[in-house]
Amino acid sequence: MSAQPGAPIALVLIAAIGDNGVIGQGGGLPWRLSSDMRHFREFTMGKPVVMGRKTWDSIGKPLKGRTNIVVSRDPRFAAKGVVAATSIEAALTVARGDALRRSADAIAVIGGSDVFAATMSRADRLVISRVHLAPKGDSKFPDIDPSVWRETSRSEHPAGPGDDASYALVVYQRAAAA
Repeated sequence: MSAQPGAPIALVLIAAIGDNGVIGQGGGLPWRLSSDMRHFREFTMGKPVVMGRKTWDSIGKPLKGRTNIVVSRDPRFAAKGVVAATSIEAALTVARGDALRRSADAIAVIGGSDVFAATMSRADRLVISRVHLAPKGDSKFPDIDPSVWRETSRSEHPAGPGDDASYALVVYQRAAAA
C-alpha cells in the first residue's frame, strides 16, 4: 500500500508467535506455515524491512521487492543486497528515507526478538499471526501489554496445505494515551 504525500509512515512489527510466545528455535521458525508466509510477503512487499543479523542469517538471502536493512553490532558486517546498520536508530533512519522514496505507508520490523524488544515502544501497529502451537523455542516475542495495545481485527485461518497448524491473524493498534 502506498502512502499519501505527507502521511505518517507507520512502524509495524510483523511476527508469527506460538501460543506460548515462542517465535524461533535454533535460528529458524519452529513451524511451517506456507499460508502465513504468503500473508507476510503481501504485507511487506514494497516496504523497507528491518531485521537483526540472526534473522538475516536464517533467511539467507535478500527478500525481493523490499529494501532489506540488517542491524548488526559488528561494524564490518556486509552482505550483498542489504543495507547494514550498526544500531536500531540508524536502521530506522534508513528505513524512513526508503519508505519516503517508495511512498510506502509503513516500515516493517520482521525480527528477531532483540529487534522486536528494541522497537516495541515506538511501534504504531503489530501484525501478529497467533500460531495455534506451543513449540519449544529459544526466542520469544515481547509481551503485548493490553493497556498499551488494542486489538483492532482478528481472523482465524485453518491449516492449509504446507501448514503445521491453524493460526489467527491479529492486528493491534497502539492505544491512545489517556
